[in-house]
Amino acid sequence: DALALWAFRASNPHRFTPSLTMNYSLGQCRILDLPGVSDPRGSLNFVEGGHHVPFRIGRVFYIHGIADGCARGGHAHWREQEVVIPVSGHFDVILSDGATEVTYRLDRANRGLYVCPLIWVRLENFSPDAVCLVLASEPYDEADYLRDHDTFLAARAAL
Repeated sequence: DALALWAFRASNPHRFTPSLTMNYSLGQCRILDLPGVSDPRGSLNFVEGGHHVPFRIGRVFYIHGIADGCARGGHAHWREQEVVIPVSGHFDVILSDGATEVTYRLDRANRGLYVCPLIWVRLENFSPDAVCLVLASEPYDEADYLRDHDTFLAARAAL
């Protein structure tokens, strides 16, 4: 309710204000088919921010050389939207809204997973050759990260 949201925002320094146009639900998270071309030489895929992904790209990073059995992620974002792309190998992305979990196996370089803000993300089960490319809507800002799961659950409850 509105009082709970006000109390939560007042007690947190990031001053998060929910967007009236953003739906912070697992239903918004989805697989995106990325355009590309193939010929006998191989394949080329491309992404244009605001056109092939639903945001302007503010940062790009990639994860590779993941030790066997290790997981990545384990956080959510206040504002940042992401598209997670398996440019090599495969891995699982587990998304949670605090009540429900959905697992996506990413294994095709021409497909990415769109993740909206306020969704908890874990990446697991990396193949030895996995390279995970992430397109992010925002430049890096530590204050945008929700690293504590209880704080994440409180934020979700206050929506």
